[in-house]
Amino acid sequence: MLASYRRVSAICAALAGAALLVNAAALVVSATGHGRLVWFSAVSAVALAVLLLLWRNGYRTMRKRVARADEESRRVIDSAQRDALTGAYTRSYFLATLNERVHRGSSMPVGYFHVDMDHLKALNDGHGHAAGDAALVHLTATIRRLAPDAVIGRLGGDEFGVALIGQDSKQALTRLAERILEALRQEVKIREHVTRISATVGVALAPDDATNVDELMSRADLALYCGKRSGRSMVVGYDPDMLVDERHNRFVQRELRAALLLNEIKVVYQPVYSIDGMKLKSYEALVRWQHCHRGTIAPSEFIPIAEQSDIIDRLGEVVLRQVCADLKLLGVPIAVNVSPVQLRRPGFAASFAAILDEANISGDRIIVEITENILMKTGGVETENLTALTRFGVKIAIDDFGAGHASLEYLRSFAFNVIKIDRSYVAHLKSGRADRAIISALCDIAQALDIEVIAEGVETQEQLDTLRQIGCDAVQGYLLGRPGSVRALVGNSLAAA
Repeated sequence: MLASYRRVSAICAALAGAALLVNAAALVVSATGHGRLVWFSAVSAVALAVLLLLWRNGYRTMRKRVARADEESRRVIDSAQRDALTGAYTRSYFLATLNERVHRGSSMPVGYFHVDMDHLKALNDGHGHAAGDAALVHLTATIRRLAPDAVIGRLGGDEFGVALIGQDSKQALTRLAERILEALRQEVKIREHVTRISATVGVALAPDDATNVDELMSRADLALYCGKRSGRSMVVGYDPDMLVDERHNRFVQRELRAALLLNEIKVVYQPVYSIDGMKLKSYEALVRWQHCHRGTIAPSEFIPIAEQSDIIDRLGEVVLRQVCADLKLLGVPIAVNVSPVQLRRPGFAASFAAILDEANISGDRIIVEITENILMKTGGVETENLTALTRFGVKIAIDDFGAGHASLEYLRSFAFNVIKIDRSYVAHLKSGRADRAIISALCDIAQALDIEVIAEGVETQEQLDTLRQIGCDAVQGYLLGRPGSVRALVGNSLAAA
């Protein structure tokens, strides 16, 4: 198009030059008479005016065509750099755009969101991938509506980057992100289903938090992870202390990997007694880290960190193998705690059963304890793993029952064998009428469903007597026995005999 414009301009210029030659010729013929000179001058002037008019109109027309061509070219290029589903920029184009603005020495402030949609997999599993796609489109449209000047990029399946050029206030960024989440929480119809969408957002600012794109995105991602760990559906701004925590976690992970190689992971067992006759029913396996320099480390200090990587899988395997070895000495079923992270692995049940088979241990000698904060969905990986374990004869128990908010729904979603009432209810039995009523009601429900009830944290004789009156099946706590090594427990049994 530009070449055509140049050719037309050249032609018009040539014609204008010809008109000037005609004018010159008119001066030459002036010797033949004044009337002819006037006639030639008039003709050449008219011709020149017409040619200039044509050149100007042609210039305007060609300029419009060139502008339209440039606009179309930009539109085609822009379309090629956008995600086909959501209309957000592709990851590569978004990062390239961000790199132009965020670099060492740049004085231009840039606000950055890292947005991760919560529970997209659950939406896909429950209503189909078309519903998940529609939710992603809705999320992007909401961001674009509330932040029209933002540059939006799709970084992954359910992850988006949002850059606001010139934004230098983290508080303003946080308020904007909170408005976006509030809008997402409103009911929306997706594929004939009314639902609410939630997301977690990490916020960082350049150059305050980072001086290059990699750092900026890493800081926001770290804030996002803190939000995910704290319960999701929230906005979290980056804080330098997070980096300290992250470095600590990495240090513990390295130490824990070494502990697994050095056999510093130990298993102790706490007894569970039937409330009638106080007969030993089972043990609960509890993991301890016997650090070579720091001594015994409680599981609350390292299990959450292990769950952030594949260490939790290796740790679970070590504990289960030790339990299988100790079963032959202890003689009663043993309960092992399983992390939600482990249950989300598609092949967990098969690996668990393989270890039992290798040790020649029957499944009915193992109880798997899970906490009620595991998200249970019909057809989900967690439910499939638990169902597969029950086929091997393994019993399933809900640990810390009542500490969360979805307990009764759990009893509807899966056929559990054991309920372990959270120790907080037992601790307030004497002074709390509500706690006693709740335990009594749970025992009635469990009895109707043929589920065994174990009360945890029994520390006084009064608590034990009250639980017996209420109708609990079994009890566990310091009053009855502290956690001990298999050697100590076997030694005590021999001494008692």
